[in-house]
Amino acid sequence: MIYTRQIALFFLFTITLTACGFHPRGAYQLPIELKQVYLEGGSPALREQMRQQLNQSSSELAPSRETASIVIKLFDENFQRRGVSLSERGKTNEYELIYRVEYELATPKDAVLLERQPLEIRRDYYNDQQAILARDNEETTLRSEMAQQTVRTLLNQARFALEKSEK
Repeated sequence: MIYTRQIALFFLFTITLTACGFHPRGAYQLPIELKQVYLEGGSPALREQMRQQLNQSSSELAPSRETASIVIKLFDENFQRRGVSLSERGKTNEYELIYRVEYELATPKDAVLLERQPLEIRRDYYNDQQAILARDNEETTLRSEMAQQTVRTLLNQARFALEKSEK
């Protein structure tokens, strides 16, 4: 009796969650035109973030541009770190991370959907002189989050460019 009640509650909870539009964190529905995306250029970290985001959204990186529905071309990708403030001893108290990439969106036949544009993301973090390992972990985490934001921006721009080209 208790076992069947638990199963019924589980199914009721599952149906309620799916009915409210719940999706796992980071996943969102991409249009059918973005089911196969070819990424030209980009660092291994950015390519991995793109692969993960597409997999979460039931899409994938296309193995070649011929099989893709859209091509994202990346140029001049770089990370910079600069000191923002100094302590009394001349040590850096705060850093600013700057991630910059230029991109262009095109069809597999190289028709330009969106001209080459810059994308820049900035993050600040405090440099705790007492916790060296924590600082390195924080920078690694921030770099990963910046790559995730870049991928989301690129996919949103691709969605917009495809919608605009269909009109």
